[in-house]
Amino acid sequence: MSNPVSNRYEFVLYFDVANGNPNGDPDAGNMPRLDPETNQGLVSDVALKRKVRNFVALAKGDEPGHEIYMTEGATLNNQHKKAWAAILPKVSKDADFKKLPKDQQKARELTAWMCANFWDIRTFGAVMTTGVNAGQVRGPVQFTFARSVEPILPLEISITRMAATTETDADEKGGRTMGRKHIVPYGLYRAHGFVSAPLASHPVKGTGFSEDDLELLWQALTQMFDHDRSAARGEMATRKLIVFRHESALGNAQAQSLFDRVKTCRVHAGSTQPVGSPATDNWPPARQWADYAVTIDRAGLPAGIEIVEKC
Repeated sequence: MSNPVSNRYEFVLYFDVANGNPNGDPDAGNMPRLDPETNQGLVSDVALKRKVRNFVALAKGDEPGHEIYMTEGATLNNQHKKAWAAILPKVSKDADFKKLPKDQQKARELTAWMCANFWDIRTFGAVMTTGVNAGQVRGPVQFTFARSVEPILPLEISITRMAATTETDADEKGGRTMGRKHIVPYGLYRAHGFVSAPLASHPVKGTGFSEDDLELLWQALTQMFDHDRSAARGEMATRKLIVFRHESALGNAQAQSLFDRVKTCRVHAGSTQPVGSPATDNWPPARQWADYAVTIDRAGLPAGIEIVEKC
């Protein structure tokens, strides 16, 4: 495995959805998540991490060091016991598993083993204290919620199912039942992300998140929607990934000042205007990626900052 990441990074991720539900809210009948004050669409950081995890599982399979900790059907305590079996194989009493060893070196080895073997732990971190204690670790990679760049108007579509669930339904309803499907006709979403070098490379608290892991993260962010197809998702795609690389571990500029350099504009009939400009009030709603333009202000870039466009 390559060396732990030693540079700080921030990134801006743009992705869009057409005729799909990018992230349903179970407390609202699975409708697309919304900011009720602005009607901008939301996609949770957890949903984005899930897609990244799924891509890594597909890309790396059973390759050592790339197991996925948070996976469907996994029993977390059994995952923790793998570390105990590797570091302290003689421990067998349930009570002993509930707290970390008094020997701090052994306690660190348990957590380090989990980081070394589970890609998502050394990337996103984990609290591994659920009955079988393997410690906890802060992950160097974090995402914000994604937010649509303009308000969205979710639609509730009626659908018909031709097959009946029970014989009674078949007799009474002729086999037909009605349902609902929620979609966003079109939405362009923007999320921000952060990569902390100290949380990757610190000799005690670091997870060991490496340069190879970082490249795999960029690959996952650009390709994750290609392997997350479903009838509910519609068409989703990563449209742009803009990375700010710092020369140092602690950083050479404030993250927000770098994010502010990335602007989203509307495009219509040969005219380009900032999103929200009064000049766009009578424009038709955006329905495709070509209705937007993303610009990056590279003038006066702080020393030690490099901009890399991954896609």
